[in-house]
Amino acid sequence: MSAEAEVTSLLRGELTDIVSGTFFVLLGLIAFSTAAIRRWEGVRILVWLGMWSGMFGVNELARSQAFAAALPDSLRSAIPLLIVLISYLLVVVGTLSFLDLSLGKLRTVLRVLIAADLLVAVAGISRFLASGVEDSFLVPNNLLAVITVTILVAVAATPKLSRQYMVVSGHRVLTVGTAVFAGQALYANLANVMHWNNPAFVSSLGFAVLLGSFGYTAVTMIVSNESRLLAIDKELEIARQLQFSILPGSAPEIPGLRIAATYEPMTAVAGDFYEFIKVDDRHIGFFVADVSGHGVPAALIASMIKVAVQSVNNCAGDPAEVLGRLGNILSNHLCGQLVSAAYLWIDTAACTARYSAAGHPPLLHWRAADATFTRVESNGLLFGVMPGCSYPVCDIPLADEDRFLLYTDGVTEPENAGGEPFGDRKLEQIVRDNRSQNAQELSARILAEVREWQSAALAQDDITLLAIDVVKLSRQVEAQEDQALSVSG
Repeated sequence: MSAEAEVTSLLRGELTDIVSGTFFVLLGLIAFSTAAIRRWEGVRILVWLGMWSGMFGVNELARSQAFAAALPDSLRSAIPLLIVLISYLLVVVGTLSFLDLSLGKLRTVLRVLIAADLLVAVAGISRFLASGVEDSFLVPNNLLAVITVTILVAVAATPKLSRQYMVVSGHRVLTVGTAVFAGQALYANLANVMHWNNPAFVSSLGFAVLLGSFGYTAVTMIVSNESRLLAIDKELEIARQLQFSILPGSAPEIPGLRIAATYEPMTAVAGDFYEFIKVDDRHIGFFVADVSGHGVPAALIASMIKVAVQSVNNCAGDPAEVLGRLGNILSNHLCGQLVSAAYLWIDTAACTARYSAAGHPPLLHWRAADATFTRVESNGLLFGVMPGCSYPVCDIPLADEDRFLLYTDGVTEPENAGGEPFGDRKLEQIVRDNRSQNAQELSARILAEVREWQSAALAQDDITLLAIDVVKLSRQVEAQEDQALSVSG
């Protein structure tokens, strides 16, 4: 027989293995590609599926003499080791695939079986490397595979167990696929012992049925999760709109003051909150709060703070009373959460300000007259530590062109790629360098600097910043007094 005829005969005899192996390798590549397109998020089950299918396909191809003959000598010599690796590790990858579909005690059992599989695999591979014997530990390896499949079929086929121990309870496609594969595996093992005829395509067919059912189940689970996430996204968008609705629509207009408010949540909803308590054109309070944590729980507490703030309007001129009342109201409803808060009261008629805080970052006071900064720290305990706390008050004289900054720690705590926090010093330097800009422009500059600082990372905290400029306060007061006298005259 000619060499060409021998190759043709060899290919004809191994055509099933080559086609089967190529099919499973391509299926594995499709699973990997799908996971990569989705940026590997929430699709770990597809990664295991791709690895499982790819390993089975490579094993089929590696056992084909025609395929081996087409490889370079350097690769052909590695085929025995490749076959041994796949023979022992295929059970491990398969069990890991089912691990993502399991819950509770079944998950624990599968982890124990994976550990046992790994021990057998290490022993079998080590024995091959030492002596060249390929099947020293294939019997315990196959036994673990049978035990694993039997447990999975029993759980999947029993509705009560399926509901309790599987992510996709009562999934008939997965149950049938696993049962078919278990039947094929049982027949293959018996055929080896009883010397029955066991065509190669039967093993491939059983594995194809299993992978098909597994893949269908995985896709169903991913689609279900996506539908759930889309519903959550819609609810979060509604929550975001509702949260923004409880914040002031715009900064109030107060003669002698220029006010700018910046609010940047880290997620769809945030735990930061601010409010203006305007009594009249001469008296106004500025309140800022920061709930520990992020997301929906913090946002719910921020909504509670909104309701609580409405109850302190009658004592708005006393920061200690404002914070004391809010602390007492909230302390029984925070469920272990903590809240920092700060309150600044400005009286433009008396040219004074009063400030108090509850575990909050300091108030920054820029004095234009002597170009100096004062970090006003007048802190009591955080809300939620204990009720009945007292809060010290700091009195601050107002002067023309003074500037106040009230902010949450989302401004000063963000870290750059080197782990260095933005910090109060950098914030103060920005204010110094931009002292000629108005409150709105300064706020935009600070926010831009914070974003640039943490450009290498995601937003790390919610940001709230209130900038208050005193604009020719004494002249405003004198002008209003002169106008009042002229009207009365």
